[in-house]
Amino acid sequence: MPFVQEGAESSIPLRGEQVLVHQGVMPHSDLRFYADNPRIYTLVGRNESIPSQEEIEATLCEMDHVNGLIQSIRAHGGLIDPVLVRDGDYVVLEGNSRLAAYRKLARLDPIRWGRMRVTLLPADIRDDLVFALLGQYHLVGKKDWQPYEQAGYYYRRHMDHNVPITTIASEMAIPSQRVRRLIDTYDFMVRHNESSIDRWSYYEEYLKNPAIKQARRDNPTMDEVVVRKIRSGEIPRAIEIRDNLSVVAKSGGRALNKFLREENSFEEAVEMTADRSDWYKRINRFKKQLASSEQELRSLSDEQRKKCVYELRQIQRILNGILPKIQGPG
Repeated sequence: MPFVQEGAESSIPLRGEQVLVHQGVMPHSDLRFYADNPRIYTLVGRNESIPSQEEIEATLCEMDHVNGLIQSIRAHGGLIDPVLVRDGDYVVLEGNSRLAAYRKLARLDPIRWGRMRVTLLPADIRDDLVFALLGQYHLVGKKDWQPYEQAGYYYRRHMDHNVPITTIASEMAIPSQRVRRLIDTYDFMVRHNESSIDRWSYYEEYLKNPAIKQARRDNPTMDEVVVRKIRSGEIPRAIEIRDNLSVVAKSGGRALNKFLREENSFEEAVEMTADRSDWYKRINRFKKQLASSEQELRSLSDEQRKKCVYELRQIQRILNGILPKIQGPG
């Protein structure tokens, strides 16, 4: 057996149960990464197949925080916190980054870094207890999971392990409404095959906005359209969902209908709902559009460029005439 026990048997409390554990050391080469860890879910991604051990290790070893762990392990001569390992299959339930750091160190000195400290959990520990343990480490303790990772954790505890939302909220000491919102957002991304952590804030804003909720109820195709426009970059920032898509949704009518039929771009839909009396916003929007168009204007054909130059000179003439009249004294 690769595990060598050090010290007496002990236990840890999880969801009202006492789980027996053993402290000791074992070769890191016998350990396996935990593919169901929420962070690995995010880093490696999950589609039809489970990522291989080699894929997980390669991805983790490229992360900056793993290189930081290497420096810490070297400085202390080993691990301060042992990794948590499930007996039987030797899967590292908690501490996958530390395992990756040891693997990198062992490439340079396999003798010195051949064995690492572990806490051995029972081979038959239930999945719901494993996830409860991870939640205590990353959501109550270090709090180092990003919202997308937190949501994936809550989603799988609720959907796969049938843990009620109220129970999850009580364990994590957060409102049930927050847990429900995270689960709903993650579920939306799963149903639309969206795994990019960078787009999390887009969908969180999209699902929580009251005006958009009503528009979604009235327009069954809205979700598909919005997801496509987020992925393509047509909706460039999450704040556009809150500040502009909500206005389009609330206005309804031609602006929303043409947007959903994809006859108008997102920018055109926003323009249709703009307050025509708010000249500052209209002028500011035109300024930004013009400022970002230099390269595009340079690439026009000679004929098109001449037409644009003519129009810009007309705009310049109008500005020269109107500015002295509206800017006032001084």
